[in-house]
Amino acid sequence: MRNRIPFLAALLLTCLLAGGCANTEKKLGRGMNNAYEVVRMGEMRRTFEQSCLFDGPAVGYTTGAIRGFNRSLARTGIGLYEIITCPFPPYDPVLTDYFAPHPVFPDNFTPGLIEDPALSTDTNLGYSGGDIAPFVPNSRFRVFDTH
Repeated sequence: MRNRIPFLAALLLTCLLAGGCANTEKKLGRGMNNAYEVVRMGEMRRTFEQSCLFDGPAVGYTTGAIRGFNRSLARTGIGLYEIITCPFPPYDPVLTDYFAPHPVFPDNFTPGLIEDPALSTDTNLGYSGGDIAPFVPNSRFRVFDTH
């Protein structure tokens, strides 16, 4: 006779994760967004920019870059923690005294929507707008920028 306990455990875990709990979805989404920080490096760019503006370029090029890299790694760790613990309470963001709950970007650039037919407002005419590659740092080209 087969051992059915692993099958039942997998079924229980699937039901638990696929139950549609809004808090679990928010925590998992926030965790995935924060874990992507190691690729996006928004925390590093923002800290570098703020250090250069407020403390001067000499501090920004050295301390600002190191502090930004440390903050990027910390945000990635927070994201991994939230991904692993997404099915379990508490569902509120962690370490909000030191980090914003959502990813940050430099003040000189905030990405918009990706240029994609699914997100276009007027696909019948073939005109739409949006960022070409918002996930690539310093790609600020927009098609039809009206403001």
